[in-house]
Amino acid sequence: MLRALTRALRLTRPWRRLQARGCASHGAAGDPEIQVRALAGPHRGADLKEREQMSEAEVGVFVQRLRGLMNEIAAFPAPTIAAMDGFALGGGLELALACDLRVAGLTLEERVGASLCSLQAASSAIMGLIETTRGLLPGAGGTQRLPRCLGVALAKELIFTGRRLSGAQAQALGLVNHSVAQNEEGNAAYHRARELAQEILPQAPIAVRLGKVAIDRGMEVDIASGMAIEGMCYAQNIPTRDRLEGMAAFREKRPPRFVGE
Repeated sequence: MLRALTRALRLTRPWRRLQARGCASHGAAGDPEIQVRALAGPHRGADLKEREQMSEAEVGVFVQRLRGLMNEIAAFPAPTIAAMDGFALGGGLELALACDLRVAGLTLEERVGASLCSLQAASSAIMGLIETTRGLLPGAGGTQRLPRCLGVALAKELIFTGRRLSGAQAQALGLVNHSVAQNEEGNAAYHRARELAQEILPQAPIAVRLGKVAIDRGMEVDIASGMAIEGMCYAQNIPTRDRLEGMAAFREKRPPRFVGE
């Protein structure tokens, strides 16, 4: 399984900058202080050597648990950002697909004198659902989330062929939100994810979370039902202090001071 490292952006009143770091299991999903969570995966995906030693029953349990983990990430109430600075193959890409936003590192190219030196660092993003090249098929949500992200025909092509994509190719297809030139430390995508998180942090936390609910649940139903879901989410936001603060800040021509209430 892709090893997921998280950096939770925790807010207090007044808001503070990024300060907490931990593993994926740290921090409760309902923690009101967690406003954005960034996942960075340095490894490729599931360990096929380990899976080869499993019995058929063990494989079934393993994949079921993996699918459950991806569902938990997708259901995380605050926005999640996947930073892909390395290989995201198979389960690695399925983890990224479970996140709300995705950022990929690009191949680092440097000109040395008159020659072009291409440094394809191991930390440049390469991603794909490559299971069919190993006699498998995506089993942790890939067959469901990729078509919802890219459309049915393109998702079928990528899954049927097991094609690997660079960060630039992924952005051209709409698989990632941003692709950034890799730096020498190999963590350019993570830094871009932090920047995205810093854009989200000043916004009203309850409104952001309800917006995520409205989008995620609305995408699973017809538009009439989706509009009803939006209406219910909007109604939940009406009594909040943040809504009143936002209107007051606009009237007084000052930045709003949201408190998440």
